[in-house]
Parts: sequence; structure tokens; C-alpha cells
Amino acid sequence: MIYSRRHLLILTGSLCGLGLTTLARQTHALKVPILGDVRIVVISDLNSQYGSTTYESEVTNAIALIPTLKPNLVLCGGDMIAGQKKSLTKTQINDMWRAFDHHIAAPLRKSKIPFGFTIGNHDGSGSISQGQYIFQAERELATAYWKNPTHQPRLNFIDRSGFPFYYTFTQNQIFYLVWDASSNIISAQQLAWVKKSLGSRIAQQAKMRIAIGHLPLYGISIGRDKVGEFLDNAEQLRSLLEQYQVHTYISGHAHAYYPGKRGQLELLHAGALGSGARKLLNSNLPPTKTLTVVDIDFGTEKTIYTTYNMKTLEIINIQSLPRFIMAPNGKVFRRDLQAKQLG
Repeated sequence: MIYSRRHLLILTGSLCGLGLTTLARQTHALKVPILGDVRIVVISDLNSQYGSTTYESEVTNAIALIPTLKPNLVLCGGDMIAGQKKSLTKTQINDMWRAFDHHIAAPLRKSKIPFGFTIGNHDGSGSISQGQYIFQAERELATAYWKNPTHQPRLNFIDRSGFPFYYTFTQNQIFYLVWDASSNIISAQQLAWVKKSLGSRIAQQAKMRIAIGHLPLYGISIGRDKVGEFLDNAEQLRSLLEQYQVHTYISGHAHAYYPGKRGQLELLHAGALGSGARKLLNSNLPPTKTLTVVDIDFGTEKTIYTTYNMKTLEIINIQSLPRFIMAPNGKVFRRDLQAKQLG
């Protein structure tokens, strides 16, 4: 692959101290983009099997690597622990949150990096049956973890009334809206909150607006292309985000990296770092665990992605990805292409 001049080299020696010696030997150097006006690192789907209190090497390597990337903010697309199973006890769930704190949150706090996140279905699913949350206990334990003063994520909150499930914050002149997409339905009550939040003066005066939720709008990967695995009423939700000039919707759950666009809304489908990476629809590419660096240029109002294969630290060439994905609920184009180019 030919890298543009906007990439620098971090030599092998700097990686060895991060516990990435094996990866360093494989790649010899890490290609790192030149900083934009704002840099975000996006990670997602960190968990392993149900009840697990350990994380796979790609997760721990990513957390060690992040400080060297000098981000202003880390965003996580959800599934930080491995819940959503009735047989798990409160002790087991609390043990998972302690493990998450030890392996992921505490190192980021130590590096003083703000951490924004959305709750995933394995963290505290919002699925409802007969008017009640099916995993109410898991949601309560997730709330207890995130509302513990020692676990503060260093965010400049605007509205944290629904934290940790839905909330807003600003960081470096960007307005972030996090909604509860831990199930496939965004409630009418929450949609009213979304409209109020995005229509607020502080949101509209920001230089950019970004939304984040666990489930994607469109089902873009094998096994995650069934009803319930992506948000209901995707077109209406997209229209709503477009109405308030949201630049990008960042999501997890698909376990496959795809930088997409539909209409005016950019769609960053973050790949999984933990177990269960998946193939994209209409693609023969193997499943890949990824970390994405997003550099934002306020002058052009553009975002630049640098996405690493976390097994090799090689940068994924966007042109190797499908030109479009025919999801069951809509056609998603690769973000560097226009719909008119594809017919």
C-alpha cells in the first residue's frame, strides 16, 4: 500500500515499551496520521464470551496504543462487558465491570483521556417485554458502575439526566449526542429528547455534531442483517439526524468495520476489538478486528479515517472495502463515493 504524506512513522522501539513487541516485529513501524484539529479514537465491542473477565490481546494492545495516538477523546460503540444472560449473577456482572475498569477505563483515566461511550446490548440491554426491561438488573449495575464518582469519564456534560444510557456532552467545539440503542427501538420519549437536544442553541452553534449508539441504522454484516440487529425505522432516524445537521452516526454491534454514507449522513460502523469479528455483506474479505482514528478538519468540515487491523497494525485501504452494501433495510455507500457514481 502507498501511504500519503499525511502519515508519520512511529518506529519499532517506541512500541516495545507498550507490550506490542510481537506486532512491532511484524510491521516494523506504525503509520500514524498527522493530527487534525480534533482527534477521536473509536473502539467498540470489546467483550469476550458471556461472563468473561478477561479481554483478548487486540483489546489490551489497543488500550496500550491509544495514548501514543494523542487523541482528544476516545469513543466506544458499546459492549464493554459480556452480559445479557439471565443466568449471570450480580456478583459476576460486577466482576465484569471491575475487569473493564482495570483493563480499559483505568488506563485511560490515568492517561487523562476523556472517554465517551454508548451502552451495548451486553452492557445493559434496553429490550422490553410486557412493559419491563428484560435485563433490568444489568442496567442497574451498569448505572451503578458509571455513576461511581471514581469512574468519571472526564466529559463536559450538557445533559446527563439519562446517563449512562442517553446523554449529551461537548468536547473541543463538537457536540455529541449518545442515545440508548442497546435494543432495536428508540422510544418516542427518547426521540423527543433527541430533537430537543440537537435543536438546542449549544448543539447548533457547535462546529460539528456527532451521534453515537450501539446498534447501527443498517444491517451491514453477516449475521447482523436480521430484524432486531439494527435499529427499527432507520430511514426516519436518519432523516431526523440529517434535519439537525448531524455529521456522523457512530455505531458498534455489526462487528465489522465499514465507513459508509447514506443520504447526507456519514455512518462509521466500528469493527469489533473483542470476540466475534464478522464479514461484511457482499464481501470476501476476512473478519478483521479494528481501531479507527478520526481526525477532524474544521476548515473543510471533513473527517479523515485511519483504521488499523489490530492483528497486524496495517492500515485498512478503504478501496479494498465494498463500494456499497445492500443492507436489508437500505443501500449504504462507501463514504468516499457518491451514490451517483454507482448508479
